[in-house]
Amino acid sequence: MLASFSIVPIGASEEVKHEVAAALSIVADSGLPYALGAMQTTVEGDEAEVMALIMRCHRRVRELCPRVLTHIAIDDRAGATNRLTGKVEAVEQVLGRKLRHE
Repeated sequence: MLASFSIVPIGASEEVKHEVAAALSIVADSGLPYALGAMQTTVEGDEAEVMALIMRCHRRVRELCPRVLTHIAIDDRAGATNRLTGKVEAVEQVLGRKLRHE
């Protein structure tokens, strides 16, 4: 399963980098493959691991501010593995060139 998620702290200051960093520390320490983007993070693993990780991140940010919005997009394909990089590589193969990506 691939899941892209973003966590939006509400009620924190205008800059939310500290709250986001707290969540990303959890992702980095999880051992799951992930890709950090400017607007979301994508993680790959089995359903239980991925959803538990996202909820740990959500709860951590909730400890730091009064309200949190978490957006999740899931790509769940039977038998698919290594999709975090594989999806990008497949498109690059069609184009015959490397693309800039997160």
